[in-house]
Amino acid sequence: MRVEMPSAPDTAELRKREEALWQSETRNDPAWMDQTLAADFVEFGQSGRRYERAEIIATPSADLVATLPLPDYAVALIAPDVALATYVSAEQRGAEQHLSRRASLWVKTGGRWVLRFHQGTPC
Repeated sequence: MRVEMPSAPDTAELRKREEALWQSETRNDPAWMDQTLAADFVEFGQSGRRYERAEIIATPSADLVATLPLPDYAVALIAPDVALATYVSAEQRGAEQHLSRRASLWVKTGGRWVLRFHQGTPC
């Protein structure tokens, strides 16, 4: 089975948007998050908890200390205008580093990519 890759511009855009989710300036910007998350966005956090879109946008500002570029980043088309991005997140919280395997489902709507689903699994 051959894995389809998004176009080079889409691949670059998806990586840029995914990494922006790990940067305080964009993650803590409700307007940017509103444009990034699909109307029916859902996240399963690394804790196993389910998060809804409004909850994510309303989350109080917090400084993020994550390894960028994202380790083991890969993206593949799973249908026309639907991409699956996978990677490992390495986030520093105090003296501890938390590693998680991540998966994001991006959908291209109206010519722009929006995040429809995200999951984190500790590793």
